[in-house]
Amino acid sequence: MPKSTNIVWHESEVSKQERQRLNRHKSVVLWFTGLSGSGKSTLTVELEKKMYQSGIRTYRLDGDNIRHGLNKNLGFSPEDRTENIRRIGEVSKLMVDAGLIVLTAFISPYRQDRDNVRALLESDEFIEIHVKAELETCEKRDPKGLYKKVRAGQIKEFTGIDSPYEEPLHPEIVIDTDKHTIEESTQYVIEFLKNKAYTE
Repeated sequence: MPKSTNIVWHESEVSKQERQRLNRHKSVVLWFTGLSGSGKSTLTVELEKKMYQSGIRTYRLDGDNIRHGLNKNLGFSPEDRTENIRRIGEVSKLMVDAGLIVLTAFISPYRQDRDNVRALLESDEFIEIHVKAELETCEKRDPKGLYKKVRAGQIKEFTGIDSPYEEPLHPEIVIDTDKHTIEESTQYVIEFLKNKAYTE
């Protein structure tokens, strides 16, 4: 139940479509989901750089970065994970309205949470990208040293170990980082956006 009362939506005189025309590309959320260590953040950083070089206006939302500010009051319980993704969904929607291509890198382990974000947006404004890698690969990479802490019993409720990860059923894109390099994966997403007329 919403807590806010006596509020009225105030319309802008500049539309999303007008912002898109100014930017010369459509706005959309590229939602990268996958296990810790699968390559989500690495991919979004590389994509952001490549798109900037091509004159595409983007913004990158990363799981750890968001928990330094907007979501620093949330933990990793199932309820907090859901609230984490709900807030990111609302922020992403605002950025799409601003005419940006939003790159999000969140484990987002629950299918329903990701579907709820999709439901906030128009049908062509949410692209789910499953960044796929075997658990063994993610553990071997362990860029933040988290798996090592999990195995030592220092971290509980860790996705893929003692907390579930629900793989997307029908993602628009699947990127297998066990088989493809960052460069190949980045180029695949760029070509997808061109072929679907999101960018020129």
